[in-house]
Amino acid sequence: MTKATTAVPGPVMRLRELAHSAACAASVRAAALLGLADALGEEAATAADLATAVGADEEALIRLLRSLTTYGVFAEDADGAYLHTAESRLLREDAENSIKYNVLWATEPWTWELWQHLDEAVRTGKGVFPSLHGEEFFSYLHSSAPRSAEVFDRAMTQSSQLSARAIAEQLDLTGVNSVADIAGGQGLVLATLLERNPQLHGTLLDLPDVVARPDSRLAEGGALAARTRLLPGDCLKEIPVQADVYLFKNILEWDDRSTVTALRNAVAAARPGARVLVIENLVDGSPELKFTTAMDLLLLLNVGGKKHTRAGLAALMEEAGLRVDDIRPVNSYLHLFDATVPA
Repeated sequence: MTKATTAVPGPVMRLRELAHSAACAASVRAAALLGLADALGEEAATAADLATAVGADEEALIRLLRSLTTYGVFAEDADGAYLHTAESRLLREDAENSIKYNVLWATEPWTWELWQHLDEAVRTGKGVFPSLHGEEFFSYLHSSAPRSAEVFDRAMTQSSQLSARAIAEQLDLTGVNSVADIAGGQGLVLATLLERNPQLHGTLLDLPDVVARPDSRLAEGGALAARTRLLPGDCLKEIPVQADVYLFKNILEWDDRSTVTALRNAVAAARPGARVLVIENLVDGSPELKFTTAMDLLLLLNVGGKKHTRAGLAALMEEAGLRVDDIRPVNSYLHLFDATVPA
């Protein structure tokens, strides 16, 4: 007579899965790097066909797909062939809402190195990247990791593509003639606002190597070039532009002092009555808290920064000299802080 099998308690299973969750992140990264989602079309494909398409070992690919399907990234049919899921389609280069480069950015080699030092960062409250690499994070990216810098640029563009339309729909810019997108990257959000508001003129301010490669609509000869000014600069030093609206999207993630400095630079440049719009992920009041809290910890590790709470960000804006008039959600992970430069 055999003894009855003792079931493993649910919390043990759950914690064990969490402890090994790096395997999930690595599996999704491997799928992105192999181009697995692009190789799979609308019809089911065998592992052998996919292995040939992406240049992989068939048996090893089956093991990767087994891992991915347990998380709903790809599915296996009754015949053992593989199909797309809503999640796997987002790894395709040609998907409308692709987040392939967001996936790669979140799993770049430097991230694996940083996560093992999280306890140190929590003890000190400071980032660990400079002590590991001898230079600040973004300096390292551009000097020592150009491929990772390119992935970052593409990831930021994909993030903006996901949110630009929602932001444009949220903002009533009736009567507004000028907007300055501060540290706005390649200017996808600005281009969306200009397309939606034909009376609007825009300035894109970012570091010189960033504004040298703007969205094609904003570049010389582009459809919106006549209403666009490309301004190289650093918002932590100066914001040398007057505008009716200043936009800060997902950039006020440094230490509090730097956040206040950037906002004060906008206040110093602005006329009384100008609006300052801050769009950020929050670590409270968001349906995507697992994503936002993960980003919060990664910011602590790489730049000593953080994601904000609703009250915390509002307090920093007021410290910078702004009057916060409204706070409202933009989508499932972004909130808009609408503020005014007082007289």
